[in-house]
Amino acid sequence: MAGNTMNSIVRTLAPAFALALAACGGQAESPGAPPLAGARIGGPFVLTDPAGKVVRDTDFAGKWRIMYFGYTYCPDVCPVDVQNIAAGLKAFEDEAPELGAKVVPIFITVDPERDTPAVVGKFVSAFHPRMVGLTGSAQAIADAARAYGVTYAKSQPPGATEYLMDHSRTAILMDPQGRPVALLPQEEGGPAVAAELKKWVR
Repeated sequence: MAGNTMNSIVRTLAPAFALALAACGGQAESPGAPPLAGARIGGPFVLTDPAGKVVRDTDFAGKWRIMYFGYTYCPDVCPVDVQNIAAGLKAFEDEAPELGAKVVPIFITVDPERDTPAVVGKFVSAFHPRMVGLTGSAQAIADAARAYGVTYAKSQPPGATEYLMDHSRTAILMDPQGRPVALLPQEEGGPAVAAELKKWVR
């Protein structure tokens, strides 16, 4: 009778002990299914890098990708977002160099009229040494943006000499197979981006 009672207690407490061990670092918690699993985000693109070389989505096969669409003439949001993405990746690289090396940050302009390859190259080099800047024809940019669910439009306030680009503000983490994983919280700062990368990149 005493033996049966003891076995019952052990069976009851076993899950609790397992959880305690996991919390103490015995096992890494699984993050579960990616938030964007199954979403129709991503697809082929043919764009141009700062050196004038043609770049395709397939060139990044086997790499995790951070996809961000913006433009270099953006007066406020884009530079902050790109800075936070870069800071988050750098923090992740410092903590896990091998995993960090698997992540490629990609900036695609939605303003090909002004963002030439040279302009895009200068812009991304100011944030992260491995950030890839891409531009292309108006049609090529439109096709890429459509594939990633990004919208944009030219906007010129009355009396202004320069136009702005209204666009979706998202940083999308794609896995090595080109499947969407999660939106990165770049608006929350570098540490939030690093935490999200740590959760998914393997």
